[in-house]
Formats: sequence, C-alpha cells, structure tokens
Amino acid sequence: MASVLDDVRVLELGGELGEWCGKLLADMGATVIKVEPLTGDETRSYPPYLNDEPDKNKSLYFWHYNTNKQSVTLDIATEQGRDILCKLAATADVVIDSYPPGYLDDFGIGYEGLSKEAPNIIMAAISPLGQDASYRDYAYTDLTALAFGGPVWSCGYDDHSLPPVAGGGNQAYQTACHFAVTGIMTALVHRQFTGVGQFIDVNMHAAQNVTTEGGAYSWLVARETVQRQTGRHSSVSPTPQAQFLCRDGRYVNIGFPARTEEQWFHLLAWLEENGLVGDLSEYLNPPSREALAKGDPTTVKQMHEVMGAVEALTAKNDADEIFRRAQDLGFQWGIVYSPEEALEDPHFRERNMQVQVEHTELGTSFIYPGAPYSFEVTPWAIRRRPPLLGEDNEALYVGELGLTSKELAAHKAIGVI
Repeated sequence: MASVLDDVRVLELGGELGEWCGKLLADMGATVIKVEPLTGDETRSYPPYLNDEPDKNKSLYFWHYNTNKQSVTLDIATEQGRDILCKLAATADVVIDSYPPGYLDDFGIGYEGLSKEAPNIIMAAISPLGQDASYRDYAYTDLTALAFGGPVWSCGYDDHSLPPVAGGGNQAYQTACHFAVTGIMTALVHRQFTGVGQFIDVNMHAAQNVTTEGGAYSWLVARETVQRQTGRHSSVSPTPQAQFLCRDGRYVNIGFPARTEEQWFHLLAWLEENGLVGDLSEYLNPPSREALAKGDPTTVKQMHEVMGAVEALTAKNDADEIFRRAQDLGFQWGIVYSPEEALEDPHFRERNMQVQVEHTELGTSFIYPGAPYSFEVTPWAIRRRPPLLGEDNEALYVGELGLTSKELAAHKAIGVI
C-alpha cells in the first residue's frame, strides 16, 4: 500500500543533527538518499555495536536513525563530487542540510547553487544557532543546545543544591528535526499549489526555547521564573510532591491526585481500604488547583496531607496495582517506565511498537521501535533496514545518473566515490 510521501525524493547531507529528520520522512514513504563521506557518516562509529564488534555497518545507534534510507558515498569537496551532487539534486524534491552554516555555500552547492539545477527544490538547513545570526559559527552539541535554549533549567529536582538535568536521547537534535519535518511538509504543500520551492532555516537553539512549556512565557508576560521540580512540571511556586516509590521499587507519577468531586470520593474510599484516610474524610471537596496555584495556605496544607496519604498508599502496593486501580477510577496516574519496559507493555505490543526488520546480510531480523501514529490509508512502515555504507552507489550513480561502470571505477580510484 502506498504511503503519503511515496513520490517525494530527499537528499540527506551532513551528519548527526539531521538524521532524525531523514528517518521521519523515509518511514513515511519518501526515498531518502543519504550522501555520506567516503569513510561513512560519523554516527556509524557510535557504540553500542552488534555483538560489541566495532564495524561501520553494525552501529545500533546508526541503525535506529537510518531505517529506509539509501546510502551513497561522495566527496563533495572535489569538483567531480560537486558535479555529481548537483545531478542528484536535480532528481530530488528536498535537501536536508545539517552541515555547519555556509559550508555548502563555500562550494557553490548551497541553496542558491542547487536551486539553479532544480528551481523548485526545497532545502531545510538544520543548524545549532541558525544560518545568519551572530552566534552561527559557535560549536554546539545536543547537551549544550538544550542548556542554552532553556529546557535544562526546568529539569531536575526539588533540591536546588543539585544542578539542572538534561534529558537524554538527543532531545535537542530531535526537536529541531521535528520542526524541520513540519517545515518541509508545509513547503511541499506550498509547492504543490505554486510550483515554487524554498529555503527553510531551522534553528536548534530556537526550537528548544519554544518548547520550554510555560518557562519562556512566564517570564515574558509576568517576569516570573519557573523552578525545576522532581518528576513534575516546573512552576513559579512550588507544588507538592507527585512521584512516589512503590512496594516493588518502581515509581509512579500521579500529577494532581483527584480533579473532580467524584474522583475525590473514590480516592478517600481507596485510602480508607488501606487504613490511610485519616483526617482527609473531613474534606468534602478535592484541593482546588486554582487555590493551590495562588498559594492559598489552607489548600497547600490540605494538598500536602493528601500527598502524604498517597505516598503511604503507593508504598503498600506494587506499581502495576496502583496504576491499574487508579486508571479504573479515572485517575491520570502512570508508571515510570524504562524504554525497554515501555516496549514490552501489552498496550505497546498491541499498537505494533515492536517491528521485526530483516537484515538479510546477517541472516536474521531485529526488533525496531514502531511508529507513534497510525495512518489508515497511507501507512508508516520500515521497508528496509539501515543501509550498508555506499551500498547504493552503483544503483544510483550508474542505474539512475547514467555513469558507466568504467567511470564509476575511475571515480573510486581517485577518491571521489
């Protein structure tokens, strides 16, 4: 069955910063050609490796970010390499550029250069600090972008003698890539109606700042600074603890324990079953979120009493028991899962979050994470395992661009391919 981007062709240039963007497009059907240096993309050298054997084709990190892509090798620093890239661009709809700002322009193959070969091309340039701003040449990693953009300030613990904490898993890179995909899809729709391509400047620093939840706007509107809190949203005023340890050593996050009068009576009954209701039965209504936000002393006192009782409740029960009972009562409570626990959850399995992907060269298949969305008519799919380094050179350079086998061999001999 056809997918939504089946007729879209993408060139992915650069490295780690743009890989997730390419994967998102490829998994929705786009033909994504990863143009790698002769030694391979840097992420091919990232551990862990299959069977702990360092190999450019066995990096599990690379595998995750490069499903459904094709791989060609090309030295774009050579004149011959740039000529070939221009020919590839002429066959493409979209170019993802995650090289440092100005790098491709210096070779004459930035947006201005490529658009001469392909006037309707869409180029999304993903960089740490944008293409033209004064900091554009500063060196950045995912960690420093998260810190410099603002999210790290909001992440951490109630104890502010401990430093802020950055989320793991290349969140800055992935946030920027999500915005890049949104921009690319919008530009494709615009081109569909106008026939005009365009340049998209994706700024990873800005992508972080606009995803600080209320942090940026609390300051812009009220000149108030949010404070980080353990296992819950950052807030201008401290809120009661909401993450509790269960009997089996796992944690649950409960957020606001009871949001309606009905939920409040369910909670009181549950606490009473466990001999924990105490003086809470005197309250006819749950603590008011509005009063709590305003710091009302009576409401704050009541909420701390409620959370103390809930903490005792979780300590007497396993996390799964707490989760299922809470959900049966309509409470928005959840278990703190590790990534591998989430994949094994029956709900995730039902949603096909474990996808078997064949690696024919290894004679076996491996489980990959599935998709967070489901399209009825244009389905997401992993159609092909991540590419071996340069495995599509002949198919693309000879089969599509028309190089002869002798020309391909000559380019290889002088280090162009």
